[in-house]
Amino acid sequence: MALSMQQESAQAQPSSSGGNYRFALVALTSLFFMWGFITCLNDILIPYLKGAFELNYTQAMLVQFCFFSAYFIVSLPAGNLVGRIGYQKGIVLGLAVACVGCLLFYPAASSGVYALFLIALFVLAAGVTVLQVAANPYVSALGPQETAPARLTMTQAFNSLGTTVAPFFGSILIFTEGAEVIKGDASATQVPYLMLAGALLLLAGIFAKLTLPKLSGQTVGVDAVSGSAWRHRNLTLGALGIFVYVGAEVAIGSTLVNFFNQENIANMHEAQAAKYIAYYWGGAMVGRFIGALVMQKISGRTVLAFNAVSAFALVLISVFFDGYLAMWAILAVGLCNSVMFPTIFSLALNGLGKHTAQGSGILCLAIVGGAIIPLLQGMLADGIGLQWSFLLPALCYVYIAYYGLKGATPAVIESGK
Repeated sequence: MALSMQQESAQAQPSSSGGNYRFALVALTSLFFMWGFITCLNDILIPYLKGAFELNYTQAMLVQFCFFSAYFIVSLPAGNLVGRIGYQKGIVLGLAVACVGCLLFYPAASSGVYALFLIALFVLAAGVTVLQVAANPYVSALGPQETAPARLTMTQAFNSLGTTVAPFFGSILIFTEGAEVIKGDASATQVPYLMLAGALLLLAGIFAKLTLPKLSGQTVGVDAVSGSAWRHRNLTLGALGIFVYVGAEVAIGSTLVNFFNQENIANMHEAQAAKYIAYYWGGAMVGRFIGALVMQKISGRTVLAFNAVSAFALVLISVFFDGYLAMWAILAVGLCNSVMFPTIFSLALNGLGKHTAQGSGILCLAIVGGAIIPLLQGMLADGIGLQWSFLLPALCYVYIAYYGLKGATPAVIESGK
């Protein structure tokens, strides 16, 4: 998923060569792939832990609550830390912390205590947050400022590749085809997360030794979020747009395996259902390329509203119909999701001028929607059933459509500048 931490770009020193830029960008794409992979693996982890610990939907959704809470809690301190130690050391630190989070899965599984998994997930997400705070502005700074969006789009495509591949990895190593999840036994998570820990440790060692272009300038932390950026209507409404978008996207992805497992939908075994999540995230990857072309001719606001209305209609189909129609309708929502995050982000920052950095920080904090909305959907699923609980993300898309049509117009809430 594209969770860009947009910060004020530093500038590369003139002595850095284009070859160094290309080498650095190739190295950085591996990071985007890795954190997309880790984030999407939660969609496999949730149904697995739900079965292993006999959890209800609300308890299972604490996985996403702990993971995405780290973005809200860690982002600002991470920005200040990276500003002091630099981008490259920040990347190494983020990889190291994420590695520790993966290693914690081993004792968590051995103890059979669900709370330890949640702690491990928070530590893992804290490392990913530091990684994003360091890597995104570094990519922006590696070359001319006018081509920064193209570089970020390219690296974000590898993020989407990670989210597309992860379901296959998880279905093979965490779920076993035809085998039921053993109650009280979460040991199937140990090997996959040890493998991830090894990959993260290897990347940390590589980035510690790489000679990357030196950058001058500062990352910009958000010291306060109560200043004048809040007076921009498109920013305040856009922050809510980011909140509900990330929440809806994560909530749907988190429940797909259990949804497809239901008898009235597809009656799939978890291992088979897990593989279909790749269509959801793969649709988002394909949609980014399509959206980039379409938005050269059609305004971002129009495309955003169209995609949101389409997503709303598809979610309603999945609520009111059964069988493979409901299954493929909810998977197609991934295609509609594709352009929403970057489009809302850019529309929200439109016209902010000198308050752009502060507005960007506010939008990044709004990613905490990925913690809140899935938890709320879990509560609804426990109360009215999983299929009906999709009405919550449907309402999220109604708001996003409103934002595209009306809320994204730059305007200052109070007079003055």
